[in-house]
Amino acid sequence: MGANPPPPVEVPPLLEVRDLRVRFPVRTGIMHRPTAWVHAVEDLSLVLRGGETLGLVGESGSGKTTVGRAIVRVNEPQSGSIRLGGQELLGLGGRALRRHRRRLQMVFQDPYSSLEPRQTISQVLAEPLRTHGLASGAARRGRIEELMSIVGLPASRSDRYPHEFSGGQRQRIAIARALAVEPDLIVCDEPVSSLDVSIQAQVINLLETIQSSLGVAYLFISHDLAVVHHIADQLAVMYLGRIVETGPAADVYARPRHPYTVALLSAVSVPDATIERARRRTVLSGELPSPTNPPSGCAFHTRCPLRRELGDPEICATELPSTVTAAPGHTVSCHFADRDALDAPNLPGAPL
Repeated sequence: MGANPPPPVEVPPLLEVRDLRVRFPVRTGIMHRPTAWVHAVEDLSLVLRGGETLGLVGESGSGKTTVGRAIVRVNEPQSGSIRLGGQELLGLGGRALRRHRRRLQMVFQDPYSSLEPRQTISQVLAEPLRTHGLASGAARRGRIEELMSIVGLPASRSDRYPHEFSGGQRQRIAIARALAVEPDLIVCDEPVSSLDVSIQAQVINLLETIQSSLGVAYLFISHDLAVVHHIADQLAVMYLGRIVETGPAADVYARPRHPYTVALLSAVSVPDATIERARRRTVLSGELPSPTNPPSGCAFHTRCPLRRELGDPEICATELPSTVTAAPGHTVSCHFADRDALDAPNLPGAPL
């Protein structure tokens, strides 16, 4: 008899964020002393494996962008842990942080403001190569031409300035700049929200092609679940600074367990008129609460349709829900996670 096959090896995560907390002071008076704090991110944890895409979604003001900027250390967290490839990043500074930043890059929402308008595209792409000492002379010029080719732009246009390109082309240049140092992870902060729908599809397809060929991982931040549906392997739903639901994207889309996730998905249009007419809409009442004075208990309880349906249980307003496993790899933070939140919104792969 042959030997039993060895057990599968557990691959450690590329990015592991634990109990991340980011707060900003509200300063008033002549002395500009802090009188309150904006609770932008509270005790947030997430995991991303190499070569995968984690979609981070939520309304404007939920703290998504702050998470991305904290991971790349643009915003400094008050507490928590950010580990990239097993290396803790929060304790690093100076040259040590610069070495690890080569593995971690970011693509911002507005491609025009993120590019230096007084530099040619060749200079924009050369800067990270020079900063990290990766190439010089002919090798640097060759690498710039390669990057332009990867993002689908002619190398002959690298001597032009950002204002000479369209919005979609500028975002391709921003992607090329992020790829210049061969990162393991790219944080994409609403990278297509400012683009036309047809251009959005082109940029999403480009990101998928790059991931297939280079194996780069993405943290893809967006408020548009239809866009995230096409690129994400895992999905994390964020509300008022906290993660309320995570899991495999297909599972979360097919069977959302948190009422906030259900509401977000129900707002996405389905390109099938019969299905669209039959769907039950979940309309949230009220506005997103102020992160300066977040609600007690479950932060979502002030807008939760499930809470009203269940007769306003006191636990929602008094106790913070724990995170429970609703299915393998699928977690949810809700006092009633064992119950189907509302009718699933039925989102069958709507094309961009």
